[in-house]
Amino acid sequence: MSELSKIDSVQAYNDYFGVETCHPLVSVIDAREAKPLRFGRKLYSIYAVLLKDSDCGALRYGRNMYDYQRGTMLFIAPGQVMGSEDDGKLHQPEGWALCFHPEFLHRTPLAGLMKDYSYFSYNAHEALHLSSQERRTVIGCLVKIKEEMQNPIDKHSKSLIVGNIKLLLDYCIRFYDRQFITRENLNSDILARFETLLGVFQFRQASLGRAAYCAILCG
Repeated sequence: MSELSKIDSVQAYNDYFGVETCHPLVSVIDAREAKPLRFGRKLYSIYAVLLKDSDCGALRYGRNMYDYQRGTMLFIAPGQVMGSEDDGKLHQPEGWALCFHPEFLHRTPLAGLMKDYSYFSYNAHEALHLSSQERRTVIGCLVKIKEEMQNPIDKHSKSLIVGNIKLLLDYCIRFYDRQFITRENLNSDILARFETLLGVFQFRQASLGRAAYCAILCG
């Protein structure tokens, strides 16, 4: 098993990707600007929201395997471990990453709401699968955060960045709800078709049974 590295700051996360740090407590990374890197398991002390367009191998989230595909979103909270085993190769990352330190939320309404975003929990082993429109919405939020970070800092900067982070997290809750509803409907359709087929099978079985019984009586 590969050695566990520590991501204890936004600076450390930016260094891992080889990108410049514009703000000590928050960062948006367009992976096209990142350097090739090696896989590894990381212990996070920050929040991270990932839109992954590359295959990072078998991702382990805590002690469990994380169900994800290319083009899906992953969510990591402070104190959690995620990553893949180092295969000794360099890989060009693809997608986007938002990371922010819990300290950045201090004295903001979002600080008290983070527990409500259940997809950050270790119990959430399933990635968020986005439609094309949902993907555009997510990237739009990330671009807004990135652009705001590049503006000169004023008294509105933090509230606008935090507000856009909250907007992104709220959209992700909506998209997860859509994903679960879609799956429930799909499962219901599959169950309904199964029950229909089972009913046909039982009817045919009963009909064959009656026919055999009549044949014996009339034989």
